[in-house]
Amino acid sequence: QDHLVESGGGSVQAGGSLRLSCATTRSTYSKYCMGWFRQSPGKARDGVANFYADGSTSYAESVKGRFTISGDRANHTLYLQMNNLKPEDTAIYHCAAELCFRFVDGSWLKSEPRGQGTQVTVSS
Repeated sequence: QDHLVESGGGSVQAGGSLRLSCATTRSTYSKYCMGWFRQSPGKARDGVANFYADGSTSYAESVKGRFTISGDRANHTLYLQMNNLKPEDTAIYHCAAELCFRFVDGSWLKSEPRGQGTQVTVSS
Protein backbone atom coordinates (compact mmCIF):
# COMPACT_ATOMS: atom_id res chain seq x y z
CA GLN A 1 0.00 0.00 0.00
CA ASP A 2 1.26 3.46 -0.86
CA HIS A 3 1.34 6.77 0.92
CA LEU A 4 -1.79 8.90 0.90
CA VAL A 5 -1.58 12.71 0.69
CA GLU A 6 -4.52 14.66 2.05
CA SER A 7 -5.15 18.34 1.37
CA GLY A 8 -7.89 20.96 1.28
CA GLY A 9 -8.58 21.52 4.95
CA GLY A 10 -8.90 24.95 6.51
CA SER A 11 -10.88 27.17 8.84
CA VAL A 12 -14.45 28.12 7.96
CA GLN A 13 -17.52 29.42 9.70
CA ALA A 14 -20.52 27.22 10.33
CA GLY A 15 -22.49 26.76 7.13
CA GLY A 16 -19.39 26.99 4.97
CA SER A 17 -17.90 24.44 2.60
CA LEU A 18 -14.57 22.73 2.00
CA ARG A 19 -13.37 20.14 -0.50
CA LEU A 20 -10.79 17.65 0.68
CA SER A 21 -8.52 15.73 -1.68
CA CYS A 22 -6.56 12.53 -1.18
CA ALA A 23 -3.90 11.79 -3.77
CA THR A 24 -2.49 8.32 -4.17
CA THR A 25 -0.95 6.08 -6.80
CA ARG A 26 -2.80 4.46 -9.67
CA SER A 27 -2.06 1.08 -8.17
CA THR A 28 -3.56 1.90 -4.79
CA TYR A 29 -6.61 3.58 -6.29
CA SER A 30 -7.39 0.60 -8.48
CA LYS A 31 -6.73 -2.14 -5.92
CA TYR A 32 -8.50 -0.87 -2.81
CA CYS A 33 -11.72 0.64 -1.57
CA MET A 34 -11.20 4.04 -0.02
CA GLY A 35 -12.73 6.21 2.65
CA TRP A 36 -12.42 9.21 4.94
CA PHE A 37 -12.30 9.17 8.71
CA ARG A 38 -11.75 11.95 11.23
CA GLN A 39 -10.30 12.26 14.67
CA SER A 40 -10.38 14.92 17.34
CA PRO A 41 -8.33 14.99 20.56
CA GLY A 42 -9.96 12.84 23.21
CA LYS A 43 -12.51 11.38 20.83
CA ALA A 44 -12.75 8.03 19.11
CA ARG A 45 -11.94 7.77 15.42
CA ASP A 46 -15.05 8.45 13.39
CA GLY A 47 -15.70 6.93 9.97
CA VAL A 48 -17.16 9.59 7.67
CA ALA A 49 -17.65 8.13 4.19
CA ASN A 50 -16.64 5.14 2.10
CA PHE A 51 -16.06 4.78 -1.65
CA TYR A 52 -16.23 1.25 -2.98
CA ALA A 53 -14.63 -0.27 -6.05
CA ASP A 54 -17.96 -0.35 -7.91
CA GLY A 55 -18.48 3.37 -7.28
CA SER A 56 -21.04 2.90 -4.54
CA THR A 57 -20.80 5.04 -1.42
CA SER A 58 -21.84 5.05 2.21
CA TYR A 59 -21.94 7.78 4.84
CA ALA A 60 -22.09 8.22 8.57
CA GLU A 61 -25.50 9.40 9.70
CA SER A 62 -24.00 12.62 11.03
CA VAL A 63 -22.86 13.74 7.56
CA LYS A 64 -25.58 12.37 5.29
CA GLY A 65 -26.99 15.06 3.04
CA ARG A 66 -24.03 17.37 3.72
CA PHE A 67 -20.93 15.46 2.57
CA THR A 68 -20.27 13.79 -0.77
CA ILE A 69 -17.44 11.35 -1.43
CA SER A 70 -16.22 10.84 -4.98
CA GLY A 71 -13.26 9.51 -6.90
CA ASP A 72 -11.31 10.52 -9.99
CA ARG A 73 -9.86 7.40 -11.57
CA ALA A 74 -7.82 9.30 -14.16
CA ASN A 75 -6.00 11.25 -11.46
CA HIS A 76 -6.22 8.51 -8.79
CA THR A 77 -7.58 10.99 -6.30
CA LEU A 78 -10.36 10.69 -3.73
CA TYR A 79 -12.46 13.72 -2.77
CA LEU A 80 -14.77 14.73 0.06
CA GLN A 81 -17.05 17.68 -0.61
CA MET A 82 -18.27 19.05 2.70
CA ASN A 83 -21.18 21.49 2.75
CA ASN A 84 -23.12 23.11 5.58
CA LEU A 85 -20.23 22.47 7.94
CA LYS A 86 -20.91 22.44 11.67
CA PRO A 87 -18.58 23.05 14.63
CA GLU A 88 -18.81 19.35 15.50
CA ASP A 89 -17.17 18.56 12.14
CA THR A 90 -13.93 20.03 13.48
CA ALA A 91 -11.24 17.33 13.32
CA ILE A 92 -8.22 16.07 11.45
CA TYR A 93 -9.47 14.26 8.37
CA HIS A 94 -7.60 11.26 6.99
CA CYS A 95 -8.24 9.16 3.95
CA ALA A 96 -7.75 5.40 3.93
CA ALA A 97 -7.22 2.71 1.32
CA GLU A 98 -8.04 -0.83 2.45
CA LEU A 99 -9.27 -4.16 1.22
CA CYS A 100 -12.98 -3.69 0.69
CA PHE A 101 -14.14 -6.18 3.34
CA ARG A 102 -12.48 -4.01 6.00
CA PHE A 103 -14.95 -1.24 5.24
CA VAL A 104 -17.83 -3.67 5.57
CA ASP A 105 -16.77 -5.04 8.96
CA GLY A 106 -15.49 -1.70 10.25
CA SER A 107 -11.92 -2.86 10.80
CA TRP A 108 -10.58 -0.15 8.50
CA LEU A 109 -10.83 2.29 11.39
CA LYS A 110 -8.20 0.32 13.33
CA SER A 111 -5.41 0.89 10.80
CA GLU A 112 -2.72 3.46 11.36
CA PRO A 113 -3.11 6.57 9.17
CA ARG A 114 -0.86 6.50 6.12
CA GLY A 115 -0.91 10.25 5.61
CA GLN A 116 -0.63 13.33 7.79
CA GLY A 117 -4.26 14.23 7.41
CA THR A 118 -5.73 17.68 6.91
CA GLN A 119 -7.16 19.89 9.65
CA VAL A 120 -10.74 21.12 9.37
CA THR A 121 -11.85 23.78 11.83
CA VAL A 122 -15.42 25.07 11.89
CA SER A 123 -16.28 28.04 14.07
CA SER A 124 -19.76 28.96 15.24
